[in-house]
Amino acid sequence: MARISVDTGKCIGSAQCVLAAPDVFDQDDDGFVTVLDDSPSGEAESSARTARGICPAQAITVHD
Repeated sequence: MARISVDTGKCIGSAQCVLAAPDVFDQDDDGFVTVLDDSPSGEAESSARTARGICPAQAITVHD
C-alpha cells in the first residue's frame, strides 16, 4: 500500500490532482491541495500515481 504526501508550499492550486483522483485529493478554501486518503489502495492508488505525474508543481509524493 502506498502512502501519499503533499508539499503544500509547492502547490499552485491547479486542481489537476482533484480531477485525476477525487477520492484522494481535494482543495481547501484557498484552492490548495488537501489529502483525503493518505493510504489509498487499488484504483485510488493508481489515480494518485497519475495525479503525481500530472501535477505541474510536483507537489505530490507517493511513498511505496
